[in-house]
Amino acid sequence: MVDNPPHILLLEPYYGGSHKAFLTGLQQYVDCRFTLLTLPARKWKMRMQLAAPWFAEQVVELVAKGSRFDAVLTSTFLDVAVLRSLLGCRGIDLPLAVYFHENQFSYPGQVTDPGIFQFSSINFTSALCADSLAFNSSYNLESFLVGIGGYLKKATDMDLRYLEGRIREKSVVLYPGLDFSLIDAVPDQEKNTVPIIVWNHRWEHDKDPETFFQALFDLYRDHDFRLVILGEQFRYQPDIFSRARKILSDRLLHFGFAENESEYVRLLRRGDIVVSTAMHEFFGMAVLEGVRAGCRPLVPDRLSYRELFAEKYRYPAGGFKKHLKRLLINPVPLSAADAGQMTEPYSWPLLAKQYRDWLLTGKSFPRDTE
Repeated sequence: MVDNPPHILLLEPYYGGSHKAFLTGLQQYVDCRFTLLTLPARKWKMRMQLAAPWFAEQVVELVAKGSRFDAVLTSTFLDVAVLRSLLGCRGIDLPLAVYFHENQFSYPGQVTDPGIFQFSSINFTSALCADSLAFNSSYNLESFLVGIGGYLKKATDMDLRYLEGRIREKSVVLYPGLDFSLIDAVPDQEKNTVPIIVWNHRWEHDKDPETFFQALFDLYRDHDFRLVILGEQFRYQPDIFSRARKILSDRLLHFGFAENESEYVRLLRRGDIVVSTAMHEFFGMAVLEGVRAGCRPLVPDRLSYRELFAEKYRYPAGGFKKHLKRLLINPVPLSAADAGQMTEPYSWPLLAKQYRDWLLTGKSFPRDTE
């Protein structure tokens, strides 16, 4: 513990899911003093458009009451350009960093949107106005820069290409830490006689549940397996989930959001294979949690998964059913040693120093060391 830890103001307009988990771990493991301001995890488009004025007023009030901060850390759901402008008008100038859990240039929309650049442009101007940027994977960073390059080409009568390089210069890759303590506290389960497949992703179109469940429909008749279907659900969800619940009812061990973390971990520990069919993935927390629990990963050979898993755990485009079938016929268990080796580099105890260095001495937050 440092004698006088810096005071970091955390602003999170979408406090849920991976964003919440990240900030919980950050506060627990990184040796800084934190103040956290949040909004609930809903209406992300509205958050990107209007959260900045709301947070600016909260910061102004805190400063007026005597709070002093060394820096601000926020996510991409906040319009940093607006926030800095509003704070600057009130005489508040703080070093500001943005953590990119995702970027809107690479997010696959469901429909053709005439305002497609509205939210990616907020990411872009936020990156320009922040002092430092951290991305949760190299894939996230590189896809963001590619998106910026294409975006800037549209300004045919203005040469803004240099801005891509300016953003790269102040960017680093910092994998989000995971807290595996609850998983490690649950003992290994007895070996299953029938393979258990785990799906533990959000019930949304970008995770491509259609490909996952269609493969199971095709394999259902000739192959025995059981299913643990987890993940966050929303008011509107792909119809394939209700179909799957009917068609695969006799194979389901669990279907729906876990009641609590202990139940979630218990169900992960039952699995043999954890899968992803995601059309976008900027990191892959869910699969890593499954691997830590002893599940063999089966993930697409694209996106951020190339950084996390060796080739033998990845399947090529269009190859999910074929590779899942192979594992059902000839199961290849994942040893506890392999599970630990694959996941430990992403644990908070190993990553905390990198975050501390970033917050205290990195190019993001120039601090008076005298």
